[in-house]
Amino acid sequence: MAAILFGSISSVADTSELQRESFNEAFAQHGLDWRWEHDDYVAMLESSGGADRVAAYAEERGQEVDARAVHATKSSIFQDKLISEGVEPRPGVVETIEAAHREGLKVGLVTTTSPDNIDALVTALRPHVDLRGFDVVVDVTQVEQPKPDRDAYAFALDRLDEQAGACVAIEDNLGGVEAATAAGVTVIAFPNANTAGHDFAGAHSRVDKLDAAALVGLAQSA
Repeated sequence: MAAILFGSISSVADTSELQRESFNEAFAQHGLDWRWEHDDYVAMLESSGGADRVAAYAEERGQEVDARAVHATKSSIFQDKLISEGVEPRPGVVETIEAAHREGLKVGLVTTTSPDNIDALVTALRPHVDLRGFDVVVDVTQVEQPKPDRDAYAFALDRLDEQAGACVAIEDNLGGVEAATAAGVTVIAFPNANTAGHDFAGAHSRVDKLDAAALVGLAQSA
């Protein structure tokens, strides 16, 4: 058997701008006069980890900030926005999931985000697709090291009882591509609105829309 693995929330639904807005609202709630504009945020997305970005930004400005508390506030805002404002699956996502199930392939979500973020995504996408039917869902609580470390993919492969060579990952950011590649998984770059300008040279290929037949064929031939 083979598997198709979505590597992040934004590989399923493009939530990147919603994330940026949530950061800015969190900054205001914590009394910080920060605002991450679009271009600033795009540059930050070359590395993984929201709390780490907050800590690095504070250090650059010589400020002492509880980065984890700020990030926790941001996550709460983001979850509320996901459910209240709603999101839709990215082009080709639903078709890919349906084709994978039809062909007997396993499907997974391999992230290092929080369980609460995943629950909010499941709720937001329920009118379009039921992520609860995935064969494996990985979150940050299940791994020792977040992406770009390979831990999340190693955990998923173990749970699925699959070899890396039988799986295809869909990633929207550089850290995700690095993690999948380190685990030996073929990775398709599927940039979101804020990572479209990044260099995904490490990926097997890059697409703007998922081609269900091509992805299923790639997984079956892996």
